[in-house]
This record gives sequence, structure tokens and C-alpha cells, in this order.
Amino acid sequence: MIEFLKALKAHLRHRLLIVWDGARPHRSRAVRDYVDSTAGEIVIETLPAYAPELNPVEYLWAWLKRHALANFCPETLDELHCGARAKLKSAQRRASIITACWVQAELF
Repeated sequence: MIEFLKALKAHLRHRLLIVWDGARPHRSRAVRDYVDSTAGEIVIETLPAYAPELNPVEYLWAWLKRHALANFCPETLDELHCGARAKLKSAQRRASIITACWVQAELF
């Protein structure tokens, strides 16, 4: 997690606001210590516990599961990985899908 935050900070080169859920890696002492060491360059906001409806990515996962991969029956994990990745990449080019995820989250 720390390596990801370092890479993100180096790539974007400006103050970052990270919004994430309360998963154990996000709450670790090492992550908190690293974020504290950035002197405010990285700010963390945590979603409330058990509130997936506030997290727009949950709607993207729901779209992927219920629509993009609804009838997809891969024979291997590799095939599932490639298929899911391709559908997510195609969603990046479809603003309506991404916008819908935000709109759904704003309704709550």
C-alpha cells in the first residue's frame, strides 16, 4: 500500500486526497505513519463502516458483475482476469457508465 501511495504521489506531484474504505491495509500503522510523514501532501478520508452505497467503485463492480460479465463463463482464472480487465478498460471509454456510478452514490 505504501509503495502505491509513493508511486501515486511521485506521478501526480501535487497534494492528494485519498478516499477509501476501512480495509485492514488502509488502516495499518505503517500506512498511517507514511501518510503522517508526508506533511499533509497526502490526506486520507475514510468511508463510514458498512456503507458500500457511498463508494462509487461498488457500482462499477456491480455493473461489471451484472451486465458486462453476466453471461461470461470462463474456463480458467486467466480467462476471467483478461475478460474482466477488457470490460473495465472499455468502461473507461464510456463516460455514461462512470457517470452513472457517481450518480448512484450521490443518491445516498
